[in-house]
Amino acid sequence: MDNQNPKVDAYINRAGKWQNEVIKLRSIVQEFPLVEDFKWGVPCYTLNGKNVLLTHCFKEYCAVLFVKGALLKNTSQILIQQTDDVQAARQARFTNLQEIEAAAEDLRICIQEAIEVEKAGLKVELKKTSEFTIAPEFQKVLSDDAVLKSAFEALTPGRQRAYLLYFAAPTQEKTRIARIEKSRTAILAGKGLND
Repeated sequence: MDNQNPKVDAYINRAGKWQNEVIKLRSIVQEFPLVEDFKWGVPCYTLNGKNVLLTHCFKEYCAVLFVKGALLKNTSQILIQQTDDVQAARQARFTNLQEIEAAAEDLRICIQEAIEVEKAGLKVELKKTSEFTIAPEFQKVLSDDAVLKSAFEALTPGRQRAYLLYFAAPTQEKTRIARIEKSRTAILAGKGLND
């Protein structure tokens, strides 16, 4: 890869304890014909304008996230599904430079597969919004408030899913109710959870 995005250089300079790991991940990714970009505050690698993978750092690990990772063979089992709610992406996590070096060949195989998936135009079949769990408290609110129900149904499917996941996540009923009430104005305004 000929291009190096200066924003990625700056990101690496701020990577703190993960700096060597990020440099190694970048060098592996740069072996492939991907364009280095910077999106969502992290290095993003694209093919023909389509996102293929991201590299990012967290407190306990650094990772490579494959945007359509669910379509990869993952024969080496280095990719994980972060949570049950993540449908398309899969992540390879590393806690030190040695782990990256040991998994480098498996990582290269995944990158090549991800490129082939993108070239083939394959898409992950996502669950329909109607297949997501609706928190009982939200179901009751929708049943009691036709205006809110209509506003929620007018949201894009992605915005609806984000709210459904957000409302269903807490284990305590009072937290679910608080989230629903806090979101009421945004839903009525046609806004998503993060708008």
